Amino acid sequence: MTRKSQTPIAGPKVAVVGAGSWGTTFGKILADGGASVVMWARRPELAAEITESKRNSRYLPGINLPRTMTATTDLAEALRGAEQIYLSVPSQSLRENLAAIRPFVEDTDVPLVSLMKGVEKSSGLRMSQVIEQVLECDPARIAVASGPNLALEIAREQPTAAVISSLSPETAEAVARRARNRYFRSFVNTDVIGTEFGGVLKNLIAVAIGIVDGVGYGENTKASIITRGLVEMTDFAVAQGAQPETLQGLAGLGDLIATCQSPLSRNNTAGRLLGQGYGYKEVVTQMQQTAEGLASVAPVLQLAKQVGVDMPIVQQVKMVLDGTMDPRDIAPHLTTDDDQPQGERTQNDQTGGGGALRRALQRAFDQFRHGGRGAAGDRP
Repeated sequence: MTRKSQTPIAGPKVAVVGAGSWGTTFGKILADGGASVVMWARRPELAAEITESKRNSRYLPGINLPRTMTATTDLAEALRGAEQIYLSVPSQSLRENLAAIRPFVEDTDVPLVSLMKGVEKSSGLRMSQVIEQVLECDPARIAVASGPNLALEIAREQPTAAVISSLSPETAEAVARRARNRYFRSFVNTDVIGTEFGGVLKNLIAVAIGIVDGVGYGENTKASIITRGLVEMTDFAVAQGAQPETLQGLAGLGDLIATCQSPLSRNNTAGRLLGQGYGYKEVVTQMQQTAEGLASVAPVLQLAKQVGVDMPIVQQVKMVLDGTMDPRDIAPHLTTDDDQPQGERTQNDQTGGGGALRRALQRAFDQFRHGGRGAAGDRP
């Protein structure tokens, strides 16, 4: 049961652009941390419900929102005077939303925080790259947030942690200080590439897990795909310039575990529908919220091809989406090209023991337990 908040004291204003489940949840995180939060919502009835009833019944049923949260359909009103701006819109519509935002932020140095976990389909750009390109702003102003963050669990104030990443340590720390409260802890790092791709790639593995779950396969199959999927994620991200340790922290392994094992995950749900025999268009129709993993499959595979990285599990997901593979055929044993026994490569072309996975688990646990240094310099 969600605890009742004490009488609020208005704090510094922050804006959240996008009032879906994650945007609203992050607004609650910020408000519970002491900020005065103004949400921008596209639909007038949603803005009115958040402001007047302190509810978002469509996306967060049963959740009471803080009294220091309001919403508006007026973008200028939402952004005016905000000391930080958080962006939580579908990744494929980010560019058009940024075009509307630009006149209100181009003459400021306000930090811009991406809450999105996707790759732009038309360009293959990460969300922070799209922000930098469209707004033509200093990349040091941009931060990204990622981690094991299932919206409804956090809205119910179940404890978790996230990583705030920026090329500027000062920006990351300023955002992390604002985005923390008694149930939400923010760590920081400067590995933006690894932090963003961790959030993107785990969605693709979660779709694969959903597919095998929908087919009816058990825990052995899922565990094998998660483990081999982590190797694919690390190979890809490192080839793009990420630090391998980042994929072993909250933005990689932590997010992967949460997304793959929870029925609250939209990508897991989308995969499960695919595994049950629904086609891609049917899945999109049934999903009431955006499953970023579906749109990211093709651009991620294209980026992987450009740097010479094999991603057989993600390739199988694409084949299921395209209708060229029976969902029952998706399996970790198909990730090798022949029957020749191979060493278990766990990270960065290493074969042999399970040291990489063991270190990954230890790193994730350390971040939660000790507040010590984590992946790629993650620190509280």
